[in-house]
Amino acid sequence: MGSPVPSTSNERRERMIRRLIEEGVLSHPEVIQAMSKVPREEFVTPELRDQAYIDSPLPSMEGQTISAPHMVAIMCQLLSLSPGHIVLEVGGGTGYHAAVCAEIVAPEGVRNKQGHVYAVERIKVLADFARSNLARCGYSDRVTVIEGDGTLGYPDAAPYDRILVTAAAPRIPPPLKAQLKDGGRMVIPVGEAYSIQDLIVVEKKDGELREWTYGGCVFVPLCGRYGWNL
Repeated sequence: MGSPVPSTSNERRERMIRRLIEEGVLSHPEVIQAMSKVPREEFVTPELRDQAYIDSPLPSMEGQTISAPHMVAIMCQLLSLSPGHIVLEVGGGTGYHAAVCAEIVAPEGVRNKQGHVYAVERIKVLADFARSNLARCGYSDRVTVIEGDGTLGYPDAAPYDRILVTAAAPRIPPPLKAQLKDGGRMVIPVGEAYSIQDLIVVEKKDGELREWTYGGCVFVPLCGRYGWNL
C-alpha cells in the first residue's frame, strides 16, 4: 500500500472548523465564515505551518504566542462584530486575529459598510511580521498595524465600536475605556501575569461601563504604561 496523501491546509482548516462547531465553541455564522477564509498557516512562523490547525496556542516571536483557534472564536463571538465596525486590537501579534475580525467588519464586496481594524503591537519584529502576513494574504486595505504601547489605545482612529485585547492586563486601561464608543463593546483578559485570568466583556451605554465575566483564560501579560512592568 502507498503512503497516505497528506491533507492540504484547506482540508485541515475545514476539519478544525467542524471540530469547533461540534464542541459547541463556534456557533456564529459570520465567525464560522471568517475563520474558514483566513489561512492560519500564513500567520505562524514557517517551522510551525504544519501545526497551524491544532487547536492550541503556538509560539511566535519574542516570547509571545498566537492564540488558540477556539479562543479566537470565543472572543470574536463575544465582540458581536458587524460590517462597518471600527475595531481596535491591542496586541496585534502575527496578524491572524485581526484578519479574522476584518473578514467580518470589512468583507470583500461590501462597500457601503466598510469597517477597519487597527492593530497595535509593541514589539517591532512582530509588527513587521504581521504587516507582511496581512499584505501577503490581502488584508492591508482592511487592517492597519501600528507599532506602539497598546495600553494607550490608538487615539488617531478613536472612538471604536469594538476593542479586542489579546494579552492579560492587571486592570482595564483607562485609555481603552475612554476610546470605546458609546454603545460599544470590549473583550479583555484581566488578572495576574502567568496565571489563570478572567475574560471580561465591557459594554458602554450612556457613558457608563458594565462588565461581566465570560470565564477563565490564560494569556501572555499586557505590557505598557497601564499594563505590567515586566
